[in-house]
Amino acid sequence: MLRGGLPRAVVRVSNTQVTCQLVSFDAGGDRVLASVTGKTLVDKHKWPSDASRKSVPACYLAGMALARSALAAGHSEAILDIGLAASSRGSRTYAALRGMVDCGLEVPHSEAVLPSDERVNGSHIDESLAKAVATTKKSIEGAKA
Repeated sequence: MLRGGLPRAVVRVSNTQVTCQLVSFDAGGDRVLASVTGKTLVDKHKWPSDASRKSVPACYLAGMALARSALAAGHSEAILDIGLAASSRGSRTYAALRGMVDCGLEVPHSEAVLPSDERVNGSHIDESLAKAVATTKKSIEGAKA
C-alpha cells in the first residue's frame, strides 16, 4: 500500500462514531489530507444529533463527505485501509467505501462487498432515518469542501 504512492482512505469505526481520513505516507510520519467524523456529519451536514454516528447510513455519508473533500483538494484515487476491522460483506467499513465511490473517488474494490441500497439509505432501521439520510446527502453534495 505504501509503495503504490496513492493516499490511503482510512476507515475506523469506534464505539461512538465513524472516522474517515485520506492519509498520505511521509517519511517523517503520515499526513492527514482530509478527515470526516460522525461529529462532522452532525455539525456541518444536518445529520440528526440523536441518530447513531456509527450506523451503516452514517458511515456511508462520512465516506461521501470524505470523497467530496478529497476531490476538492485534487485527490481522485485512494486505496482502502480498514486496519484490523473484520472484512465482512455489507459492513459499516464497506458502507463508507460505497459513499466514497458513489461520490466519485476511485478506490479499487469488488461490488460484492458493498451494502445494499436499503441498508445505506437506512430504511432497514426507520423511515425517518431514511429521510435524514436524504437530507444529509443533499447537504454533502451541495457543500463547499
